[in-house]
Amino acid sequence: MFTALSEQLAAVLKRLTGRGVLSESDVTEALREIRRHLLEADVSFEVTRGFVERVRERAVGALLVKSVSPGQQVVKLVHDEIAFLLGGSRSGLDFASVGPTVILLVGLQGSGKTTTAAKLARRLKLEQKAPGLVAADPYRPAAREQLEQLGKQIDVPVFGARSTEQDVATLVQHALREAESARCRTVIVDTAGRLQIDVELMDELRALKATVAPREVLLVADGMTGQDAVKIARGFQDGVGLTGVILTKLDGDARGGAALSIHGVTGVPIKYVGLGEKIDALEPFDPVRMAGRILGQGDVVALVEKATATVDAKAAERLAQKARSKRGMDLQDFLVVLKQMQAIGPMKQVLGLLPGVNAKALQAIPADDKRLKHVEAIVLSMTPAERADLGLLNGSRKLRIAKGAGRPVQEVNRLLEQFQQMRKLMKRM
Repeated sequence: MFTALSEQLAAVLKRLTGRGVLSESDVTEALREIRRHLLEADVSFEVTRGFVERVRERAVGALLVKSVSPGQQVVKLVHDEIAFLLGGSRSGLDFASVGPTVILLVGLQGSGKTTTAAKLARRLKLEQKAPGLVAADPYRPAAREQLEQLGKQIDVPVFGARSTEQDVATLVQHALREAESARCRTVIVDTAGRLQIDVELMDELRALKATVAPREVLLVADGMTGQDAVKIARGFQDGVGLTGVILTKLDGDARGGAALSIHGVTGVPIKYVGLGEKIDALEPFDPVRMAGRILGQGDVVALVEKATATVDAKAAERLAQKARSKRGMDLQDFLVVLKQMQAIGPMKQVLGLLPGVNAKALQAIPADDKRLKHVEAIVLSMTPAERADLGLLNGSRKLRIAKGAGRPVQEVNRLLEQFQQMRKLMKRM
C-alpha cells in the first residue's frame, strides 16, 4: 500500500532531517519534489496544490522556532497535512438509535461490493451489531447465490426475494421487513452496479434511497483505479449523495492517489479500507495512522488491534509460562505460535506496521508466508512424541517426516537447528 509514494516521501524528508539548519530554499526544493511525487501517485492537481501551499506557509513559520529541529518540524507538518487530506480524524458508522440501521453499498461493477458487504457484516457481527445482508442486484447472474455463500462463511443471514422482480425498491422493502423480524440491528444492502455511471443507475439508486431511508450510503471504490476512483466518487456524490467511502484493493502496489484525493475532492470521509481477499481483510480507516504508514512511521496501534482480535490471550500466556520454564517450549507449542502468527495476517503486511520498516526493508526481509506453511507441514508430519522430544529424531525418522511434508531432509534439519537456537535464546531471556 502506497509503496512507491512512501519510499519517495521518506527519502525527501530524510534529507531534511539530516540537516542541522534549513533555509526557505531547502523547504521550497523539498516541496517541489513532494509535489511531483504526489502527482505521479495520481493525487489530483487541486488537492496537491492546496497541500503544498499549506505546508509551505506553515513551514516558513516553523523555521523561526529554534527549540526543535527544523527538519523534524517540517516532517510533522507534512504528516499533519497528509492526515488532513485523508479526512483529519477517524469517521465511524452512524447507527440509528431505534430500528435497524440500513447501510446502502453503491458502486460500479467489479469494485468488490458483494465481498465488501460480507467483510463489513463480519466486522459488525464482532461488534455485536447483529447484521443482516440484503441481495439487491436482480440483474447480475448468481449475485444472490454469491452473497449467500459469503453469508454462510460468516454465519450472517441473507434476505431478499429470489424472484426476477425488477422493482428493486419493492424487493429491498420486503427484505428489510424480513431482517427486522429476524431482529437484525444493522442491514447491509448490496446494490446493483454498472460498467459506468449512467442515468438509469442513478435513478434506480435515488428511488431506492428514498424508499428505504438508509442511515449510510457508502461507495465501494477500487483503490487501484487511481484518478478514476476520484471521478467515480464525485459522480456518485453528485448523483445520489454519499456519507462515506470504502476503498478496496489497497494491499496491492497501487499508487494510492485515490485515497489522498477522495476526501479533498468530495468532502466524503473514507470509512474502511480493504487490504486483501480474505473475509477479515477490512480495516477501519484512520487518517492519522495512515499518514504515519505513508511516511514509514508504522502503525503499532493497528498491529496491537490485529493481535488482540486474533490471538488467544490464554494460550499466549500458557506459552509464555512454558517458555520461562526449565523444560522450555517444544515443537507442539511452536505449532501453536505459527498458527497464531498466520491468523494475524500475511507477514509482510504485519511487518509493514512496524516503525522504520519501509518498502525497501520489507523486500530484504525473508518473510515468506509459503515458508511458514512448509514449516507447519514439517511439524505436522511428526508424531506428538517427536514434537515433545527432539532426541527421538534420528535419520530414518527425519526422512519419514520430510516425505510426509513433501520437503527435502535439509529443510527438516534446518528447522530443528533454528528451533533449538530459538529455545536457547528464550531461556536466556
